[in-house]
Amino acid sequence: MREIVSGNPNSMIFVLDEPGQGNACHKYRVAEGFEPIGENNPAFAEVSFQDGPIREFGVNGCHQEDLLAIVIDRLESFQAGDFKCRENALALTKCQEAMHWLNHRTSVRQLRGVEGTNKQ
Repeated sequence: MREIVSGNPNSMIFVLDEPGQGNACHKYRVAEGFEPIGENNPAFAEVSFQDGPIREFGVNGCHQEDLLAIVIDRLESFQAGDFKCRENALALTKCQEAMHWLNHRTSVRQLRGVEGTNKQ
């Protein structure tokens, strides 16, 4: 298990597995504070990403697009309310841009007939 830094002083993020398919890790845990996860420090969230190509392994986890969609929804909500600000607008734009490029990558892979496989 290793820790990654988000910049949020109120939480810790742990990577729970070693790199696998695609050289990426697939299991993450977010917990409160600066203590190792245990009885006094429960996890806020656990995320399991897709592990392996869907055509070969079926759907077995979420995708980064799923998490981006959640963040985009939250930022859009903030922008529609009392917490509208330039920084949220910039963050929203960058998340939407990231979503665009990930979806573009998927479209190109679909056109080439390699989406859902380990082929490049």
